[in-house]
Amino acid sequence: MKIVAARLNHETNTFSPVATPLSAFGPDGPTFGRAAYDSARGTRTGLGAFIDAAASRGDEIAVAVNATANPSGTVDAAAYEQLAGSIVDAARSGCDAVLLDLHGAMVAAAAPDGEGELLQRIRAVAPEVPLAVALDLHGNVTQAMVDAADVIVGFKTYPHVDMHETGAHAARLLFGWLDGGARPQVAWAQPPLLSHTLRSATGDGAMQRAVQRALKFEDEGLLAATVFAGFSLADFRDAGMSVVTVGRDREEAQRAADELARQIWAERDGFVYTSEPLADSVARALSLQTQGRPVLLLDHGDNVMAGGTCDTTTLLEECLRQGMTNLGVGPLADAATVAQAFDAGIGAHISVALGNKLPLGLPVPQRAPFACDVAVRALGDGRFRISGPIYTGETWNMGRTAVLQHEAFTVVVTERPMEPLDLAVFESVGVDPRGFDWLLLKSRMYCRPTFVPIAAGLVECDSRGTCSSDYALFRFAKLRRPIYPLDPRAAYPAP
Repeated sequence: MKIVAARLNHETNTFSPVATPLSAFGPDGPTFGRAAYDSARGTRTGLGAFIDAAASRGDEIAVAVNATANPSGTVDAAAYEQLAGSIVDAARSGCDAVLLDLHGAMVAAAAPDGEGELLQRIRAVAPEVPLAVALDLHGNVTQAMVDAADVIVGFKTYPHVDMHETGAHAARLLFGWLDGGARPQVAWAQPPLLSHTLRSATGDGAMQRAVQRALKFEDEGLLAATVFAGFSLADFRDAGMSVVTVGRDREEAQRAADELARQIWAERDGFVYTSEPLADSVARALSLQTQGRPVLLLDHGDNVMAGGTCDTTTLLEECLRQGMTNLGVGPLADAATVAQAFDAGIGAHISVALGNKLPLGLPVPQRAPFACDVAVRALGDGRFRISGPIYTGETWNMGRTAVLQHEAFTVVVTERPMEPLDLAVFESVGVDPRGFDWLLLKSRMYCRPTFVPIAAGLVECDSRGTCSSDYALFRFAKLRRPIYPLDPRAAYPAP
């Protein structure tokens, strides 16, 4: 049996000024064909699971592309055409099944529903080929996606530590059908709910209860049930929550999807997050100071894994205003400052204008770069291998990286935005993150599996950047309306 597989992941923040060209899709750009297979084999990703599943069956697997980019702005049209085209061409060449590791919230310049458009193109060249898709929990699921796929399974964890398990689940359902089982039937429900990302963590609250009910459906015999929190910072019609189920018959699947959607709607206020003022968050962090272990300040207003610019200094400056010292900061993306540090060399003392280079385009004052005097402590190429539970085994690239030492803080400055999802973002350039009183991380969730175990506490900080939880900062023009909480009187089912 010949399997075509691919990975194409991007969570698009349409409000983000960070560009998304082809080169963004991987440490050195995307890989294709044999190189794509080699880069994915052995990784804890959905594509890695597809490779493992095919190998266990003795099936031939052809990997069209392995491409994943940090969340950022709308995907460049040419990049989308090349990446999607490689997958469509592979399906057109002939195969017995297609397995796709997608995100579910991609917006491209000429394809607002990036995944739906891709699946429709595959169906145009391979209308009868069985097709299974593994999606991120934050996918904005659309009717086009549901109509085109024979199997849809999404992550059940946030932070996402079940990528491989999700890929294995999707492959298992597809192969079960190919081996003579019942054809899977996909159903979905879409309550009018724009959840906040900080209320999509699966460890507590309404989201935990929804995922637990989905798991109970599976324990009771449903083939798959996924609660998609959606990604709200996309001005796209179908942004928001949904439920996708897979059953042995359509009615069974639809009943489960509808029941889960009603539960989510009944607890809709549990998916709404209200930020406290930044000064109050920093003051709380100050009160948590503990000798020997850092307190984490998570700058979710400039969260890399939601399309943040990764260059704002709002949180750092507030910490300094409140008298904090021995701060660890980073990574902070500022290619111009990195170039200045490399020109000066290790040991040099330089005056820098740090961060705030990209216009945010929000109705808040644009902060000027932060002027400060620093010493260049270390320089590196920015490459590191992930040992933590998210993207385990992959090599990521921060671009050239400089460690700058200020009298009150140490900052890791990179050429490329980088989520601090692994201790290696510090350790790869000789910085021990355990040695600070406070760690300022541009992250919501991905940092938690690796940084929380070394920390004395955690405080969420909203710096009101392009990932702020304050929806009033964003001008939604394409989103379906009414939708909660933007429209408090939204109803489900619609009257």
